[in-house]
Amino acid sequence: MRTGSEPATARSALRARFWLSVWGLVWAVFGTAAFALAGRPGWAAACGVLWLVVTVDMAVIVRHIRQGPHYQPGRDVPPYRPVDDELSYRRPARHRPPWHGMRHRHP
Repeated sequence: MRTGSEPATARSALRARFWLSVWGLVWAVFGTAAFALAGRPGWAAACGVLWLVVTVDMAVIVRHIRQGPHYQPGRDVPPYRPVDDELSYRRPARHRPPWHGMRHRHP
């Protein structure tokens, strides 16, 4: 159900992002070392740049995790405000042409 406040109440799976970054970091380090040992400096540099990007991403993720509930609400915080029973969904009025409802007269 959409409430209209999704940008303010959206949650990010920061711990999952962190572990995916760890996985990417391991492969970037491995790729940098493997290509450097194989004599491929271009590929080693590309993996080194990827290593840098992953490290910066991990730093941002760790910072957001440490900032606490403002960026990562706990399980006890609902993702949206509960729906009021009084405010039920109403179907929007349909647009009808002006001739709708007019009776045709036959001569």
